[in-house]
Amino acid sequence: MKRFGAPACCLALLLLLPLLLVTVGEASASSARFCDRAQELSAAEQSRLLRFAAVLRDELAASEDSVALVSRSGLDLSRFNIRYSHAALAWRSEQGLWSARQLYYACDEGRPRIYDQGLAGFAMGTDDPALGYLSIVRLPPQAVLALRPALLDTPRALHLLAAQYSANAYAYSLRYQNCNQWLMEMLAAGWGDLADGEALRARAQAWLRDAGYVPQPVEVGSRFWMLASYFVPLLHLNDHPDEDRAALKLHVSLPASIEEFIRARFPQSERVELCHDDQQVVVHRGWTPIAEGCKAADGDRVMSLLD
Repeated sequence: MKRFGAPACCLALLLLLPLLLVTVGEASASSARFCDRAQELSAAEQSRLLRFAAVLRDELAASEDSVALVSRSGLDLSRFNIRYSHAALAWRSEQGLWSARQLYYACDEGRPRIYDQGLAGFAMGTDDPALGYLSIVRLPPQAVLALRPALLDTPRALHLLAAQYSANAYAYSLRYQNCNQWLMEMLAAGWGDLADGEALRARAQAWLRDAGYVPQPVEVGSRFWMLASYFVPLLHLNDHPDEDRAALKLHVSLPASIEEFIRARFPQSERVELCHDDQQVVVHRGWTPIAEGCKAADGDRVMSLLD
């Protein structure tokens, strides 16, 4: 189990962007760029993102919870109607420190890993330092009680890790996995009380099916763009059912589907959404989405970034 302070490189759905924005010939180069990116931030951008991360930390610290779902925006995937691309499970240590446990793709090793990251690094793992969104789902005590032992059981967490990564992994295949799918299978291991051992991923996926988990499909929109999977190393289609490929709809785990599943299973769960632009941070409570462009609505809390 690795633990660093630098942002993790979990591609999740971020590599779906080439399907809309670049030609197939450019897609492979885009994959490498996303994987190896080391974004340089100005002092003002670093300050803004650190203050944003502080709001996230304060929101988590304000409750007695010890595990919560946290999601962040990455590249602009609004053409897919996707705001959040990457989710992690935040957990509080006995010393009161929060970390985000997640799957990331280790570019130098060419394989997925499980990674514990501080909240500042998690919040700063965005491609747009001028506009960003974070979502927190607070779990009720019974959900935390069942989930936390599995989440912090390192062998079990690692046994849920697939050997091969795919940014657009099919939710019910054992061939590949992305960061959000590892998280879903971790929820299954905890809430299904699945013992560590052989075929743990298969048992987790069986539990998710029985529990009614059906991720909302991502509509690709064009057969031409489906060809990108042949050129982008971390994008695959050979794990998706033929009918999904024919319909140009890929069932991939996304934070929005994870939140819907949690809310249906534990209606007592609470949601807080945060956003920032270059002037303010907005805190929005409830299951309705915060306005696009980080616009505050009635009842939202607003904090200036211009002080």
